[in-house]
Amino acid sequence: MAESIELGDVVVALTRKDVKHVHLTVHPPTGRVTLVAPPGTRTEVARAYAITKLGWIRKQRTQLAAQAREEQRQFVERESHQVWGRRYLMSIAEEDDKPGVKLGHRRLHLRVRPGSSAQKRAEVMHDWHKTLLHAALPGLISKWEGKLGVRVSGYFLQRMKTKWGSCNAGKGHIRLNTELVKKPKDLLEYVVVHEMAHLLEPSHNERFVAILDRNWPQWRESRAELNELPLGSGAWRE
Repeated sequence: MAESIELGDVVVALTRKDVKHVHLTVHPPTGRVTLVAPPGTRTEVARAYAITKLGWIRKQRTQLAAQAREEQRQFVERESHQVWGRRYLMSIAEEDDKPGVKLGHRRLHLRVRPGSSAQKRAEVMHDWHKTLLHAALPGLISKWEGKLGVRVSGYFLQRMKTKWGSCNAGKGHIRLNTELVKKPKDLLEYVVVHEMAHLLEPSHNERFVAILDRNWPQWRESRAELNELPLGSGAWRE
């Protein structure tokens, strides 16, 4: 269970794990602060370390506060939507036909039944997002099963308010946020590698970092790019 270290307006959640060094993280989008320390670290030592990093913590929080946030979509004519990191303008066609979505040159064509609500249009878009991800993921998973020497027994897609992905190492499952369809494909691959690496090491310890360093050496840049892109209307963290 995490302890709380209060430093004025900054609250740091302290957790002790099997790591060699202290890891301090400011999580987007709210600026939640966590400090992971080796098992024998005394609370006063962790507090002293956090105090030395207060300036850095506040700087990170300021940057997060200034980060762009994606507005809630209304699914109307000429609204901007992101697909694989590219911007498309939506066009709406109301027809007595099966709803669907097609991509054109810088246009995203949404076909819906006459009088459809914004919620129904959102559902059509979400189903299409899942179709795109289902087309992309099997190849990525197969590629990294060979590279990492692991096997994914199943993957799941869903809207997730607090994570880009998760892993159940015991069952061999990975779970991915459907919002990833809006990001460049290399960032989807980074999240896949990150979650599959948890099949080798469930925690974010130094062994896990070494696995990422060996297999996706640019992971820090990928993580930073993912967190710098416009946030969805929900709250996200890694």
